This record gives sequence, structure tokens and C-alpha cells, in this order.
Amino acid sequence: MITLTSPHRTRYHDLPAGFKLASLCVLTVFLFSIDSLAVHLSAVAGIGFLYALGGSRFVRAGVRGLLPLWPFVAVLAVWHAITGSLITGIGIAAKLLAAVGLANLVTMTTRLDDILGVVRKLTLPFFRFGIRTGGLDLAVALVVRFTPSLLRKGQSLATAWRARSCKRTNWRIMVPLTLSAIDDAERVAEAIRARRGS
Repeated sequence: MITLTSPHRTRYHDLPAGFKLASLCVLTVFLFSIDSLAVHLSAVAGIGFLYALGGSRFVRAGVRGLLPLWPFVAVLAVWHAITGSLITGIGIAAKLLAAVGLANLVTMTTRLDDILGVVRKLTLPFFRFGIRTGGLDLAVALVVRFTPSLLRKGQSLATAWRARSCKRTNWRIMVPLTLSAIDDAERVAEAIRARRGS
């Protein structure tokens, strides 16, 4: 759901990273503090319009980045339909889609180095209190880089499951997915230690 920077240039690429991240925070808080279906649906439409301004290639890349979100939206819709609160389910799904869509838009149009630069600036005051925050920007970078990779591995495991079984994909793929994530984490840790000489 978090897409790496899009190679297709748009006007959003030229906006400062700090402005985009601050806007993302403010709009997300606003979305989750308002309990209005009209506002949530308007937010989804507005974010869709922002994607459309980037052109058809940009829209396709954005939709691909949001594809893993649809199962969650479907589960929300089905659950609330069963419990007789479909309108509430639509509101929650719209809120989720708007928030993740906006985050996806920011990561598509912001270089990782620029995001890390904002994180470093925000954590500078902590140095006065003797708190070491050097690993925070690295942690942010790893989350942004590994989330798409983890999603691709999950999709591959689900495809392999469907190829070998007539049953629907279930929780059993979580074990190999977790082990794969741990293995990747160990490899990255070894690489970091090797580069730092410790």
C-alpha cells in the first residue's frame, strides 16, 4: 500500500517534503475526527481528483499501490452489511481509503531522502536531552522500502496456495510470510553491521 517514488513526474514532486508530510498528518487527523459520510466520500473523490491531475500513467500506478487495501474494504463492507450498519461500514471504508490513498500519493511523489531529511529535522531537538535518534531515519527508510516487498511476497504465497489447493487462502500463509520477513530482517541487519564495522 506504500508505493515507492513514481518515475512519472508530476507537479506534486516539486512540493517540499515537509509540506506534504504536514498536510498528510493534518488531513488524516481531520478525517478521523469527523463523523460524516458526506465528508469521507468527498475526501475520497478529492484524492481521486488529485491522482487524476498526475495523468493516466500516474493514476494506474496509484491504483496498483492501493490494490492490497481492497480486501480490507470488502471485509468491512460485508461485516457491516451483516450487522445491519452498512452506512457506518461505508464511512469507515471511505475514511480508510482516503487516508491510505493520501499516504500513497505522498510516497509516490516524495523521494525517500527528502522524507528522511524531514525526520532528521524533527528529531534534532531530542539531542539536547541526550536522546540518540540516529536509527530513527533508518527505521523509517526500512519500513518504506520493505512494505511493498512484504506485500509482494504475501501475494506470491497466496498465489502458490491457490495453485496447490482448492480451498481459499487462509491464515496458514502467515507463518511462512513471518519467517520470510524475519529472514529478510536478519540479512539487512548483517549488511548494516558489515557497513558500520560492528
